[in-house]
Amino acid sequence: MALFVIADTHLSLSTGKTMSVFDGWSDYESRLEKNWRAVVKDSDTVVIPGDVSWCMDMESGLEDFRFLNSLPGRKILMKGNHDYWWSTKKKADEFFEKYELDSLNILHNNTYVEGNIAIAGSRGWFFDAESDSDKKVLMREVGRIKKSIDEAKKTGLEPVVFLHYPPLTLLQKCDEIYNLLVEENIKRCYYGHLHSYSHATAFNGESDGIKFSLVSSDYLGFCPVPVYE
Repeated sequence: MALFVIADTHLSLSTGKTMSVFDGWSDYESRLEKNWRAVVKDSDTVVIPGDVSWCMDMESGLEDFRFLNSLPGRKILMKGNHDYWWSTKKKADEFFEKYELDSLNILHNNTYVEGNIAIAGSRGWFFDAESDSDKKVLMREVGRIKKSIDEAKKTGLEPVVFLHYPPLTLLQKCDEIYNLLVEENIKRCYYGHLHSYSHATAFNGESDGIKFSLVSSDYLGFCPVPVYE
């Protein structure tokens, strides 16, 4: 069994919205499927930290979820800024059960165990949350990350954190989330969200004992990468 990660799949099999109009994203869904099948086995798990599908609700995104379900391995889905279909874990679980999408799971205020790792995390939020409404969302996300880490620690295994928004780049840092990771003694954090020219500002490396890694699809060449094998 192995654990993989790839963020920002931006599936659009169910809608007219597509990333193919952007540089580097041509035929991306076919490339993702080919690469995924080349490296992921049925016994493996893949974390997708947000921007899973462009669909506006789960029913309209059924083909996207069926596509994911058809790929090898268990999938742990997380919320990104474009996941408008996201409502509650309960509703998602009921949807997956209804359509027999038995390899799909939601990470939200909880944890999943894979090998010697406890998977934790949440969406995260912007660096520059200045308005009252943004600050409220940010602190809610901090609470969700903390709750997920707490659940992960109960397993006695290493908590590895997955976020959609980067907690830091070469230019900015979200102090509230970054400081939480430091306080919780997290050693590894994987994040997405950054595309195209933003790759140049991504922080890939170690800071305060935490190894940060960008895992957005276009950055990875649309191929899941191992967290451990």
